Amino acid sequence: MQIRVIRLRNVKGLHARVAARVVKVAGRFKSRAVLVVGERRASARSIMAVLMLAAAMGATVRLEIEGPDEQQAVEAIAAVLVAPGDRA
Repeated sequence: MQIRVIRLRNVKGLHARVAARVVKVAGRFKSRAVLVVGERRASARSIMAVLMLAAAMGATVRLEIEGPDEQQAVEAIAAVLVAPGDRA
């Protein structure tokens, strides 16, 4: 299992555009990806679940990935989450 803790730097937090990118990237991998914000957990493959995390700028997101391509998945999804602006 790969775990990465990320602080959101996007001014709008984990909004719809970023959530859509996370879901798109997560769908490219076989590994199971979960985002955790506080007590809330969400599958990275579900846009509604990701949006329900309601993570604002500065929130800490724990990315948990388990599976055959977990290293590549954690790097790709983390790159989307750490992007400071709307372009990820």
